[in-house]
Amino acid sequence: MIENIWLVPLLPLIGFLIAGIGRKQLGTAAAWIASFSVLVSFIISVIVFFEIKSATNFQAQTIHLYDFINTGGMQIPFAFRVDQLSILFCLIITGVGFLIHLYSIGYMKGDDGFAKYFAYLNLFVFSMLLLVLGANFLIMFIGWEGVGLCSYLLIGFWYKNNDFNKAAKKAFIMNRIGDLGFLIAMFLIFSHAGTLDFDSLEKMFFGMDFGNAGLVTAIGLCLFLGATGKSAQIPLFTWLPDAMAGPTPVSALIHAATMVTAGIYMIARSHFIYTIVPDVQTFILIIGLATALVAATIAMRQNDIKKVLAYSTVSQLGFMFMALGVGAYTTAVFHVMTHAFFKALLFLGSGSVIHGLHHEQDIRKMGGLKKKMPITYITFLIGTMAIAGLPPLSGFFSKDEIMAKLITAFPNEMYGKMFWVLGMIAALMTAFYMFRLLFLTFWGEFRGGEEAEQKIHESPSLMTIPLIILAILSAIGGFVGLPEVIGEHRLEHWLAPVLKESLAYHPHVGHLSHSTEWLLMGIAVIVALIGAAMAYMHFKNYNPKAESKGLAKAFEDKWYFDELYESVVSKPLMKISSFSEQYIERKGIDGGVNGVGKLVRFASDRFRLLQNGQVGFYLFLMVIGIVLLFILQLLAG
Repeated sequence: MIENIWLVPLLPLIGFLIAGIGRKQLGTAAAWIASFSVLVSFIISVIVFFEIKSATNFQAQTIHLYDFINTGGMQIPFAFRVDQLSILFCLIITGVGFLIHLYSIGYMKGDDGFAKYFAYLNLFVFSMLLLVLGANFLIMFIGWEGVGLCSYLLIGFWYKNNDFNKAAKKAFIMNRIGDLGFLIAMFLIFSHAGTLDFDSLEKMFFGMDFGNAGLVTAIGLCLFLGATGKSAQIPLFTWLPDAMAGPTPVSALIHAATMVTAGIYMIARSHFIYTIVPDVQTFILIIGLATALVAATIAMRQNDIKKVLAYSTVSQLGFMFMALGVGAYTTAVFHVMTHAFFKALLFLGSGSVIHGLHHEQDIRKMGGLKKKMPITYITFLIGTMAIAGLPPLSGFFSKDEIMAKLITAFPNEMYGKMFWVLGMIAALMTAFYMFRLLFLTFWGEFRGGEEAEQKIHESPSLMTIPLIILAILSAIGGFVGLPEVIGEHRLEHWLAPVLKESLAYHPHVGHLSHSTEWLLMGIAVIVALIGAAMAYMHFKNYNPKAESKGLAKAFEDKWYFDELYESVVSKPLMKISSFSEQYIERKGIDGGVNGVGKLVRFASDRFRLLQNGQVGFYLFLMVIGIVLLFILQLLAG
């Protein structure tokens, strides 16, 4: 089945075409066709996974489909790379993607754009699969741009609301900034290596046949710029919270299974670049840590249920980049996987709440929902415990591993401990804002009024079944990456063949003793419990009408990043654009072009007077012309 891996992205593409072209005729059938296509892709991915697992010393395979570009100096095939990393992401994308499709059937019921919505979802899944399966940077980039397009279409899906259109444009434009970095990196790579193929490039980089360290640093930074756009890191992170404008299942798809994990995948796939430029890795670590802390502070003071989860995603992505920044690629992918489970669960759980409250998203108007929405509450509780890092749920193992890698990655223990402390502060805030969200939404008394309380209802089974499945995955998903002191890290063994060169080239500085591992895990649990206790105290004394002041006000207003970008970037650009439009475009370019036309017309108006019909005047001009010719001849002689 490995040679037929092309079916995995092809089936969602076919689903997109069928649902899109037949959207008016198919009705609800379009949703089932779209969902079935993703399910079959998941089944094929599972079969390929077990083929790889059962093979002895499996080596990455490249499935060449056709020559995409074949000119004199450029040969780039349309090819897929099948290895342990790509198939793992295929399982996440298609598995979680199918559950989101299934959930959407209930959530989007009755929407005017029902079939079109599922067509867009399928195109989204296809683009992400193309991104992770591409055997070279160009095919990856096609999928990279595809998910950017689909995010624009789905964030602005309810296009009659102009604010949603602005959010879609913001996401699209900010991602274009990152994509420019990706393009520049590809140009640099191809101009110096003559190829964009991952296999060939890995041999060049580790063989130091590529070029000087400065060039590799430039490539690494440009690729990371692309990752900051797609995976919402400082400074290109403000688009992601605004992406909540789209339907809630879209938020789950963007945050859990597709777009925001693209940057993590790209850097993990490009490990051969980053391993040999540790300074760039350290820069990635710092950006990831700063993003995790800043986004966590903002999440603590948000009142929109989806905005809390959006900033939570930004913060969790920061944790993943922290792992990448210390060369712990497996650890980053591990957190991608567990995050896909519990973040999809939390977003779909928030969608269930919004559905049950008839599109209310303000947690200040919620409360007491656990009695009327028990399935949503229990599954949301499991997701909250997982992301907070409480054992034995999945987030505990993946986040604890990131913290451990921070300590072991530096020869100077002081640096490792400093990064660990800052990471634990971010983890403390994570537990606080998630339990705050849980308590204010599901505990206490309902704060939305008697009329709204009468309409509260549990979501239909099409929505609750995906919640239950994701809750189970959130609970047990971490057992594939047990710490050494407890058991076997199966995910590390699984990805070792892909990352073996990086592990051999730049191994971690040291390993933790078993006693230290137990100590760190104990501290992590205590920190999570403290965060939950702080959230409970906040909930007990909660006043929905209280206004934020001081630092809390800055958190609530998102550190004024949007206002800063508006003042520093948007307004100056608008003024430059206005000046250019008025003086350069209209008076300069248009004025010059129109001036030439006016000059020709003016000259023609004057010269046509010479044609007056008088023979004597014509003879006079002829004599003058002859005299001028004689003068020129004499001067020339």
